[in-house]
Amino acid sequence: MTTARSFTGRRRRSRALEVQDEVKELIVRRRLTAGDPLPTESELVEELGVGRNAVREALKALQAVGIVDIRHGFGMFVGRMSLNGLVDELTFHGRISSHLGHLIELREALETGLVQLLIDGYPAASSATVDEVLARMDAESQVGLVTPETDKLFHDVLYRPLGNPLVGQLLSAFWDVYHQLHDELGDPDEAPLEVARKHRDIRDAVVAGDKEAAAAAMRAHFAGVRSRLARLASRDADSAEPGA
Repeated sequence: MTTARSFTGRRRRSRALEVQDEVKELIVRRRLTAGDPLPTESELVEELGVGRNAVREALKALQAVGIVDIRHGFGMFVGRMSLNGLVDELTFHGRISSHLGHLIELREALETGLVQLLIDGYPAASSATVDEVLARMDAESQVGLVTPETDKLFHDVLYRPLGNPLVGQLLSAFWDVYHQLHDELGDPDEAPLEVARKHRDIRDAVVAGDKEAAAAAMRAHFAGVRSRLARLASRDADSAEPGA
């Protein structure tokens, strides 16, 4: 039997969900963008015609997903898109399942498609910035290590000519998950000089406008990652055997 108390609780939660939608609609209607100030809590109570508790509950939920940025002492603002929650979730599930392998497959497919777009729309996409990163990578490989920061920077600057901010955010999320799981994956199988060469092969194929070569270079680039994943899977299978 439904009690008055449980009914009231469901109604209150439902109203808070409605307020979330109303706040989002307000942002869209006023054409606000990330970083723009929002009405105060009191102004929202008056404008939306709802109770303060419903507004507070809605704002907390919107803050949790990055739509609202509440800065105590400064006010409320439209939040900036963040994939931190996704990174945390994927990192956790990568430790307890095969999700990391699926994530690598998605990243490889994404980057293989991105280099095709790069060639289609930006035949001169290799900027001086890309060459500077490759020179830095070559220098690091000579002393025995291509740093994760330089590797990440290469992929970031390569796709900048596309002008799509979501590309950088998605790749950064993939990257963060991958490197948070470094201990599980172990050290790379490839020599630093080989890592640098594979990145240069990607750049050269894009500059040449050769889609087939670009796709092949990208597959070769991810071959090392797949090898590490296979090694991890084999190690886990051995440890799961009775008496292992």
